[in-house]
Amino acid sequence: MKNLRSFFCAALCCMSLALSAQVNPKREFRGAWIQAVNGQWQGIGRTAMQAELTRELNALQADGINAILFQCRVEGDALYASQLEPWSRYLTGQQGTPPAPYWDPLQWMVDECHARGMELHAWINPYRAKTKGTTALATTHYAVQHPERCFKYEDLLIFDPGLPENRHFIVEIAKDIVSRYDVDGLHIDDYFYPYPVAGVAIPDDASYAAYGQGRDRGDWRRENVNTFIRELCEAVHSVKPWVKFGVSPFGIYRNQRSWAEGSATNGLQNYDDLYADVLKWVEEGWIDYNIPQIYWEIGNKAADYDTLIRWWSEHAYARPLYIGQDVERTVKFTDRQDPSQNQMAAKYALQRGLPGIYGSCQWYARAVVDDKGGYGTALRTTYHRTPALQPEMPWLDKKAPGKPRKVTPVWTEDGYMLFWTAPRAKDPLDEARMYAVYVFPKGMKVDLNNTLQLIAITSNTFLKLPYNDGKQKWTYVVTALDRLQNESKGVKKTVKL
Repeated sequence: MKNLRSFFCAALCCMSLALSAQVNPKREFRGAWIQAVNGQWQGIGRTAMQAELTRELNALQADGINAILFQCRVEGDALYASQLEPWSRYLTGQQGTPPAPYWDPLQWMVDECHARGMELHAWINPYRAKTKGTTALATTHYAVQHPERCFKYEDLLIFDPGLPENRHFIVEIAKDIVSRYDVDGLHIDDYFYPYPVAGVAIPDDASYAAYGQGRDRGDWRRENVNTFIRELCEAVHSVKPWVKFGVSPFGIYRNQRSWAEGSATNGLQNYDDLYADVLKWVEEGWIDYNIPQIYWEIGNKAADYDTLIRWWSEHAYARPLYIGQDVERTVKFTDRQDPSQNQMAAKYALQRGLPGIYGSCQWYARAVVDDKGGYGTALRTTYHRTPALQPEMPWLDKKAPGKPRKVTPVWTEDGYMLFWTAPRAKDPLDEARMYAVYVFPKGMKVDLNNTLQLIAITSNTFLKLPYNDGKQKWTYVVTALDRLQNESKGVKKTVKL
């Protein structure tokens, strides 16, 4: 009987840890998009923009967000110091005009995110040269210098994806960003060939005549985008092999009416309408992560969230799949099983219950910060209650760094502190960039997979200890995390608090 009780106790313990891992995964991408294209930063000045971004980043950190996707190139322009493209009107109000007082928003965001233990992914729009609201381009803009390389489509101006020189130029933009800024990722969104307008043809006859070689035009367009994605991936990794390259495509790959293996949906298609063969990019390993924008609600007649997240899960292949979540639409619609609550719980149950999914990204950050429908509160108190490391990417690097050194508790004028020093490293990929800290009460087994005991992921080499009366014994474990958050073995230190 004693052995049987021991067996059941052990089984319950394992079940508890498994449930904890599902509710509080140890590794999970928890991103949020901060966009410029809506004009929220346009002309407000450095002080106001930094104050608002600080407010947002503080709230997002408290809500457990561990990655920011910051839009720094909207329309062949720059929200950073670039020698290749003009300052963005979405920053200063007029394209080509530098900010005054001068500052570099991308560099500022890198510093602020890293100080909060967040990744910063530089988000660029590759092909858009002018949005419909832009009335004038700077003389240094690529489309002004090379108008023959762009085409108009309704109110937009587009870098023609069929021209190799455009592809090469955008790749150089990405290499410039990655080489000069300590970004953790390079991110592009869902705009490839333009979103179709009924009755309006894409005016790419000239580039097709020059390079099409008689191929089906749809196949040729897809190959243009395929080549760009492959070359962009190779370029990013050639500059810094640890920088992640990711894409957030439109939420439908293909409908079943177009392809038997497509989703049971009826909407715009990446493959057929935007000429974006996302599955090929994933299968070929040309992207490091995929964030389809599944912005619809559960029960949508044309594009049901439940249907789409299951479809993408089945087609995740060997790259992490993150889910693009629409905050406002999630809280607007009620749960189909319980009309007294919104759809957030049901969506997260799917996100964390299906294979191949390793996190989500919130559209958009401000909606989380403003706690639309209690969304930010739910992240903070339930879904992101414990910190999370980033998902592993062993194809980029799988070697763990060395262990932290000299883990020591010390009394200081600021209180009782736990200090440590970085492990030695011979290669940038092996350098410790962050540290994970776990704590276990006396009698609890030290298990680094017990996510409830993970209390901090920090870039600091110290942690303030919650000293009380010095009578309770606790075991702290510190591990080192490299640029890709491969985790070292832990170093234990027992203290009395």
